[in-house]
Amino acid sequence: MTQNAELSPTDWVREQTEKILENGTTEGVTVMDRPIVLVTTTGAKSGKQRYVPVMRVEHDGAYAMIASKGGTPEHPAWYHNVVANPTVTVQDGTSTGTFVAREVSGNEREQWWDRSVEAYPPYAEYQTKTSRVIPVFVLEPKA
Repeated sequence: MTQNAELSPTDWVREQTEKILENGTTEGVTVMDRPIVLVTTTGAKSGKQRYVPVMRVEHDGAYAMIASKGGTPEHPAWYHNVVANPTVTVQDGTSTGTFVAREVSGNEREQWWDRSVEAYPPYAEYQTKTSRVIPVFVLEPKA
């Protein structure tokens, strides 16, 4: 993956990332027995590379990235990084590629939200915990 990317200060997130980096694959790394992918973002202010493990929501070669933060009132820190720097790297299993993220709305958001809830049902509960509409990004392969 990316040289010198920073690990999360959150213990369980850092542990997931370290396991992926150590094994060279996202396979076998899960949240509630659901698979994840590892996204590398670029810091909006720092410009530093940061690892972000997220739930695996894939459809036709594109991925969703859900800014749920467990239903808290604020967006996760990575949200601002992806808005500022939409080119990201995604590792799914041992496969890695460059993708461009875009925040979606309307019918497209609904389709990806439904796929995301199917992949990880707690997202539906997270939405009930917050008044903000949880942002959904679609990550598409960079041409």
